[in-house]
Amino acid sequence: MRKYQVEAKPFTYDFDLEKTALVIIDMQRDFCEFGGFGEALGNDITPTKSIIPTVRKVLDAARAANMFVIHTREGHRPDLSDVPKAKKVRFSSIGEVGPMGRILIRGEYGHDIVDELKPLKGEVIIDKPGKGAFYETDLHSILQNKNIESLIFCGVTTHVCVHTTIREANDRGYECLMLEDGTAAFDPKDQEAAIRMINQQGGIFGWTTTSEELLKKLKK
Repeated sequence: MRKYQVEAKPFTYDFDLEKTALVIIDMQRDFCEFGGFGEALGNDITPTKSIIPTVRKVLDAARAANMFVIHTREGHRPDLSDVPKAKKVRFSSIGEVGPMGRILIRGEYGHDIVDELKPLKGEVIIDKPGKGAFYETDLHSILQNKNIESLIFCGVTTHVCVHTTIREANDRGYECLMLEDGTAAFDPKDQEAAIRMINQQGGIFGWTTTSEELLKKLKK
């Protein structure tokens, strides 16, 4: 057992490294580079792109500590058979050809994770059709088989896919820590609100902290 304590909101977050996974949500070109789905929706992708160096530091530290690492990617089948009608109506750009291939389609250049955060051989990649990483995936089974109890989150976007996954994880009994500077939303107001919704009311969905606080512990 390798137990750690990290200063967090609303109070100290305790975790056993051997029962903890780093979950990096959707750090894909479609959300973090120009020409992808995020920009197709009319967003400024600067905030999501800017956290890449921070996420890389956390990923490097997690790998050095032999923490279990999971990457997720949101995307759909090439024939769009797994895109709900309501989603396609609201986001008509899904499947359309963009600067990085068909937008939000598995196997396309834009769907893949940014070069700086490429998964290593053996690291788990969860391809998900929805916002939450537990929906229509085998993530819960993987975590149970690895005896994981605690999840540390980075990624994008904070108020959508990160938040949805944390809520799903909370309902399944996992203790969740979200890195405030290792996550991003396109709108700063959404980022602020999403952070507060995690740690309010005594940690209703989990804890939040900074990458600096986590790295201080992992590097020891």
